[in-house]
Amino acid sequence: MGIVLGIDLGTTNSCMARVDPATGHAQVLPNREGERTTPSVVSFDASGKVTVGTAARRQGALNPRNTFFGVKRLIGRRFSDPAVQQLRRLLPYEVVADPAGNAAVRVHGQLLSPAEVSSHVLRYLKESAEAHLGEPVDGAVITVPAYFDEVQRQETKNAGQRAGLTVHRLLNEPTAAMLACRFDESHPENIAVFDLGGGTFDISLLHVEDEVVQVLATCGDNFLGGDNFDEIVVEALRRIFLKQTGLDLASDPAALWRLKEAAESTKRALSEVEQTTVDMPFLAQGAEGPLHLSIPSFPRSLFENLVGKELERLRGPCDQVLQDADLKVGDIHRVILVGGMTRMPAVRARAEQYLGRPGERTVNPDEAVALGAALEADIVAGTSDEQPQVLLLDVLSRSLGVRTEGGRFSVLIPRNTTIPARETKVFATTFDHQTHVDIEVYQGEASTVDGNRYLGELQLAGLPAAPGGTVRVAVDFTIDADGILHVTAREPATGRKAEARLRPPTASSP
Repeated sequence: MGIVLGIDLGTTNSCMARVDPATGHAQVLPNREGERTTPSVVSFDASGKVTVGTAARRQGALNPRNTFFGVKRLIGRRFSDPAVQQLRRLLPYEVVADPAGNAAVRVHGQLLSPAEVSSHVLRYLKESAEAHLGEPVDGAVITVPAYFDEVQRQETKNAGQRAGLTVHRLLNEPTAAMLACRFDESHPENIAVFDLGGGTFDISLLHVEDEVVQVLATCGDNFLGGDNFDEIVVEALRRIFLKQTGLDLASDPAALWRLKEAAESTKRALSEVEQTTVDMPFLAQGAEGPLHLSIPSFPRSLFENLVGKELERLRGPCDQVLQDADLKVGDIHRVILVGGMTRMPAVRARAEQYLGRPGERTVNPDEAVALGAALEADIVAGTSDEQPQVLLLDVLSRSLGVRTEGGRFSVLIPRNTTIPARETKVFATTFDHQTHVDIEVYQGEASTVDGNRYLGELQLAGLPAAPGGTVRVAVDFTIDADGILHVTAREPATGRKAEARLRPPTASSP
């Protein structure tokens, strides 16, 4: 097997790593520009040239309509999703619906899926690694938020395949971060991984003992991250500018891009100092000439007040994961902080408040996930036989089941089940002389299918005509280590069978 990378495909930044065969240690690989992390930004010019990373970010102010950041927040989502509708109001690029109703972006008049945009980031990382190592890269372990659903996982895998990578495994980000941290196998511990990145928040509880890492429970919020904080500051700056000048920047893509950059810089600065300034000359053109935005003092306290609701949203998943794992705060031995947003003092304070212990940052929070993915990739590639191999037992983040009579949701595999997993449930026909059944598959926690995510369906035909309730159909769910679902339906009496690896209408093809 060739080189297999560990890749953290992030909302804001991406990172890649590999285990050095000489030392057995995971190391971050630099990109073409020598950077350890790569901005997850992709820019397309009119000729079709694609630019990725820092160079793409520099083009944002000049080509805001065709420069894309944060598309991971759109991956696998419907355009009608309220979170997508809220997000698109403050983006300088265009988010639209594709013919199937998925969230897509418009690039020089053409529609691209978020997976297609993300594939350019992955291809750039692959080619950078090949240039650095002088060897071809043919595979990867790619990380995903623990709370990604089935569609989002499939779309991430599609992105990797589009980039020319064999995706050997999708690994949950908090679990990857845990693998990158040192722990004493001889001393059993319950460890919380608190992962707040650019676009998503995950909280996982793991038990470590005798080289076995078992995920007890995971929870999260797929639309909570640093981008939310940036958007709130963008909106605040937009309103201040409107009050000062009477000009609304909401329809000015170039100004929105500059506000996004200023918001991120302000957020980063306020993680280190108590106050900063915002100075943006020539932000827009007014009737009487250039207009500027200048805020001499932007204190940390103002920023924390602005994002107070976002900070409070961290509480729910922390409470839920403790309940699901049947643990109390006092049962947690360590809290590991991952993701760039954990640099913010108020975030660290909330993590300690909700989980009962100060958070540790023993590994660079921007690199921990990629380093852990590299360790898993090393196991996949089998290149370090002398290194002790940790047995990793991960879990399903959301329940899987089928639609039953009256639109009810019948769970086959409940959330936080250790994966891989398999479960079979037997159903009966509903009507007299029913010769086929349509099996609709959903994912989520609501009691009715209307509140859950539709994944797809399959039909089992050729059933014997008989009174309702007398023909039995066994439905088998198999979930693999990537969280990808395979469904089989069979009628035991005749042996008729239908099966599918579900590719829902919301997913694009590789």
